Amino acid sequence: MDEKKVERINELSRLARERELTPEEQTERAALRAEYVASFKASLTGILDNTVIQYPDGTKKKVEHKETIKH
Repeated sequence: MDEKKVERINELSRLARERELTPEEQTERAALRAEYVASFKASLTGILDNTVIQYPDGTKKKVEHKETIKH
């Protein structure tokens, strides 16, 4: 996510503490937050896709997505 968008989220948050946001500002803040959360999740997923757990016996296993784990 672009640093300017993060700064705008912070600016809107500061404004919300000082006064009530206009409907346009609330909509903008909600859209920016949703984009930030999506970006964060994508980044975390990328990190976890490349994570390997090494057990004490020396075996290694890739971390699996919760949806693909069969119980």
